[in-house]
Amino acid sequence: MSNAVAAPGGMLLSPNDHTLIMIDFQSQMSFATKSIDAVNLRNNAALVAHAAAGFGVSTILTTVAEKSFSGPMFSEITEAFPGEKLLDRTSMNTWEDEAVIARVNAIGKNRIVLSGLWTGVCIVGPALSAIEQGFEVYVIADACGDVSDEAHERAMQRMIQAGARPMTSLQYLLELQRDWARTGTYDMTTGIAKKFGGAYGLGIIYAKTMFGASEGH
Repeated sequence: MSNAVAAPGGMLLSPNDHTLIMIDFQSQMSFATKSIDAVNLRNNAALVAHAAAGFGVSTILTTVAEKSFSGPMFSEITEAFPGEKLLDRTSMNTWEDEAVIARVNAIGKNRIVLSGLWTGVCIVGPALSAIEQGFEVYVIADACGDVSDEAHERAMQRMIQAGARPMTSLQYLLELQRDWARTGTYDMTTGIAKKFGGAYGLGIIYAKTMFGASEGH
């Protein structure tokens, strides 16, 4: 018989155990993205970026053909990482870019979290490649998008079948916090949720404004 212990499971993410790679959140890529509308996409990407920046997660920002074709990365992301160098590529598969891989190896973490455009190309490529090389891969499904619902869903299924673990942007933020008694990051977490967390964020604003409520007490 198993014996329960008050401790987090090993498959849960923590701020210092993974590298987040945000891929090709660029204007040209977003024009044809239909599986999620542009407002939700930008909002979810911003939530992920600010969560990672706030918790000090090792993060790689990468673009494809930024100057010649695809345009700049969303400002909601780059504003969370002022001064961070964007690694521009020619390869559709981020995992085939030597500069990105050099950064992954320099960081040295075995868990990779992915988000970006498009799911069926720019996320499937590094996900399958990293899994084959022995990395654990998580994909933030609602901070990815593709040219159709079908394209996004088939890509997610393909990655899951290969061993990738799906999650959402809000789940990512709350998994990094995980305990409201962690007062050092409480205000930051609820602040991100209030700004980018949709109806959940509105609920926090209401509870704090009307009742002075706090999840940590």
